[in-house]
Amino acid sequence: MELWYTEKHTDTVDFSIKVKKHFYSEQSPFQHIDFFESEEFGTFFTLDGLMMVNEKDEFVYHDMITHVAMATNPDIKRVLVIGGGDGGTVRELTRYPHIEEIHMVEIDEMVVRACQSYLPITASKLDDPRVTLFFEDGLKFIHGKENVYDLILVDSTDPIGPGEGLFSEAFYTDCYTALSENGILINQHESPYYPSYAHEMKRSHTKIKKIFPISKVYQFHMPTYPSGHWLFGFASKKLDPVTDHKPEKWESFGLDTRYYNSDLHKACFALPTFVKRLLEE
Repeated sequence: MELWYTEKHTDTVDFSIKVKKHFYSEQSPFQHIDFFESEEFGTFFTLDGLMMVNEKDEFVYHDMITHVAMATNPDIKRVLVIGGGDGGTVRELTRYPHIEEIHMVEIDEMVVRACQSYLPITASKLDDPRVTLFFEDGLKFIHGKENVYDLILVDSTDPIGPGEGLFSEAFYTDCYTALSENGILINQHESPYYPSYAHEMKRSHTKIKKIFPISKVYQFHMPTYPSGHWLFGFASKKLDPVTDHKPEKWESFGLDTRYYNSDLHKACFALPTFVKRLLEE
């Protein structure tokens, strides 16, 4: 008998992976967590039936959420990660020895503990001495903080369930206040391809543009996310990710990255016409 994991990308489009075994299934106070072993993508885990992370392509997402900001402001020292329970974003941040403090706020401790047990490829650096874990609501955590962080990375799920509030105008306003003078916000920005995802993309962009003087969007190819065409938002008080890009300084860190590079940095902000038009609506 064959076992398949299937995720509905739309009402008429399915994405399926042949599974060797389904070895973990738990209901947390917030969502259902499942871990699978597959031939093509290795170990992967889902939340409420939606693909979150797998061993084969996780490097794409984690490179792009982290290094674009670090190459725009290589002097970042204090970082907040909201979400990111798999640990991959923190892993990439710990590769910068000059970063002094990393706070990770994840509402669901069960996700973190499961990833530490079954997905060490992403969770292996959560015990770095610069990392402090907070198992609480990111919305409440950031509210009232002023000039605390140089970088905020919103590594969230889609705007449903526990991740819904992380797409609100009030949250983005709190992020602005919590950032330092040269602070940068990177947020998970959905996909422009299927209408339901594009709708959330436009909503997020509209809200962020109201708050941040600089608000841009960049793209990357994520094979196991709906359509494979995915986006991050880049917002800042002062720094422009293209004109303020510092490739020589970033390259001096000597990081061996599998997806991100200095040529890709500027190129990823060059968006297709249909995406530009959606963002301008």
